[in-house]
Amino acid sequence: MAGNTPFFNITLPDGKQLQLAQSLTVAELAVAISSSLAKVAIAGKVDGVLVDLSYRIENDAAVQIITAVDVEGLEVIRHSVAHLLAHAVKELYPQAQPVIGPVVENGFYYDFYYPAGFTESDLAVIETRMHEIVKRSCVIERVVMSRIEARQLFEKIGETYKVRLIDAIPSGELITLYKQGDFIDLCRGPHVANTAVLKAFKLTKLAGAYWQGNAQNEVLQRIYGTAWQDQKALDDYLKHLEEAKLRDHRLLGQKMDLFHLQQEAPGMVFWHPHGWIIFRELRNYVAQKNEQFGYQEICTPFLLDRSLWEKSGHWDKYDDKMFITESEKHLYALKPMNCPGQVQVFKHGLKSYRDLPIRYSEFGFCHRNESSGTLHGLFRVRGFMVDDGHIFCTEDQITSEAMVYMEQLFNVYADLGFNDIVVRLATRPENRIGADEVWDKAEQALQEVLDKKNIKWEYNHGEGAFYGPKIEVSLRDCLGRVWQCGTLQVDFSMPMRFDVHYIAEDGSKKHPVMLHRAMLGSLERFIGIMLEHTKGDLPLWLAPLQAVVLNITDAQIEYGQKITQILRSYGLRVSCDLRNEKIGFKIREHSLRRVPYLLVVGNIEMENQTVAVRTREGKDLGVFAVNDFKDVLRQQVDSKL
Repeated sequence: MAGNTPFFNITLPDGKQLQLAQSLTVAELAVAISSSLAKVAIAGKVDGVLVDLSYRIENDAAVQIITAVDVEGLEVIRHSVAHLLAHAVKELYPQAQPVIGPVVENGFYYDFYYPAGFTESDLAVIETRMHEIVKRSCVIERVVMSRIEARQLFEKIGETYKVRLIDAIPSGELITLYKQGDFIDLCRGPHVANTAVLKAFKLTKLAGAYWQGNAQNEVLQRIYGTAWQDQKALDDYLKHLEEAKLRDHRLLGQKMDLFHLQQEAPGMVFWHPHGWIIFRELRNYVAQKNEQFGYQEICTPFLLDRSLWEKSGHWDKYDDKMFITESEKHLYALKPMNCPGQVQVFKHGLKSYRDLPIRYSEFGFCHRNESSGTLHGLFRVRGFMVDDGHIFCTEDQITSEAMVYMEQLFNVYADLGFNDIVVRLATRPENRIGADEVWDKAEQALQEVLDKKNIKWEYNHGEGAFYGPKIEVSLRDCLGRVWQCGTLQVDFSMPMRFDVHYIAEDGSKKHPVMLHRAMLGSLERFIGIMLEHTKGDLPLWLAPLQAVVLNITDAQIEYGQKITQILRSYGLRVSCDLRNEKIGFKIREHSLRRVPYLLVVGNIEMENQTVAVRTREGKDLGVFAVNDFKDVLRQQVDSKL
């Protein structure tokens, strides 16, 4: 640079540096870098902070130009489409009050206060207006206002919820709004620079919501939508949604006659015979694995006195989620988790360091008072069973015990058909118990385990339990959805709170470390995941009905009954359908119920003592002798196929 002209340095993601003699907006910098980059720029990141393209760079900075292919770029698009939705709603329904419109996974939603109520048919009308606004190419402008100015603006246009939101913004924090055409909204941003960028979006559903998530507050209308970088990505996602609908475990539960829910017991599952077989088989499988890995199964009470929940810390941290009852002037709570009960079992009787580690497992039935608005099939219930376990060990045993747990966990997931695993280390939350040095020790122990097992992992900062950090193990299903299931938590606090100890080698009393662990989590939720992952095509060992015998005419009734009894005698779950119906009708019916094998018998099969075998997918496997097919089934069941 010539003379005394001041300049500053811009560092790009590849390490290259640009020297600027004057300040530039992010958009102008994008042009300076590349005209092709400028055309696809969505936002910028300056020293790690996401900003609008209009943001002016006036000092040395590390800058990245954000495009729609970046995760942050897609979030900016979705946030901008949420504002586009609010803009369209205000034009169509002036009495509706926009409340909040955040980005969520794969899309966005916007809450409105609108007592008249939207209908499903309104979504198409709103979406059409959104496209009209896009065609107007409205410039999106960031506006900074004082708190008083912002309050006056929204009071004038009658948007009381925006006034409430302004009042909740901490003193001294900047008040920013975004304006597009004649629509203005309270928002931190950033947003795209022009509505013309927003072309690939779809409104997906309506739902109800409470203001600030509190059931005591007024009900809002929530409109969900999705937005993507281009039409192809949107079309792919919509196909994905259609596939997800076909896999909805609630619909599969009806078709396969597995379970139902009803208003008289919200969030509680009524298991039907076939559904309970799945539940029982899954429980028995995990129990068998636990036994192989040295766990002793126990059972603790469903109802515990308030004093135990106060000692554990749950009464103060979790009381709004607990079902509480009173008897003889004592308060009791249905257990929302099994930990305090298992502590009482360990505490009963003197333990030596030679006894450790002690591994307890429990299929404990728990209850949590989830908000009715969050209940969702088997995925979010109020009553559920957890494949819980607690390991009481010394500090020196944490790493070895955790490594064995991870081995067991990955083995179980492989048996259940999940091989795409996501692992996170959830660290100390803001609202926690225990000293920082204890948390340091616990987090370090879990990190050491993951590194020693060569497991790819990432941090989930601030999401540990209030009593300790945890390893969160999630499964990615066939649709790419991630389900958090397995957990391992290191807890130094609870044994101290309950004054639990063992006799150390030197004769002193020491508190054990308590490792909380689960593999499937809620069995109800896991069954829902399995049903959607497999589309109801459960592996043979888990299928409630493994085969069904179908006769062609009444002449084969006795033979069909005989085959059924033979296969049942070998521990196989087999039934027969000997109704006087066409064979095609019966095959279709049981295929829809996802029975793995359909065994058709006619006169030829009866004469030769064989069965003609078809799969639920319609594949003809040919003719088998009954004993030979029995061996095929038993091998698949024993191999967990």
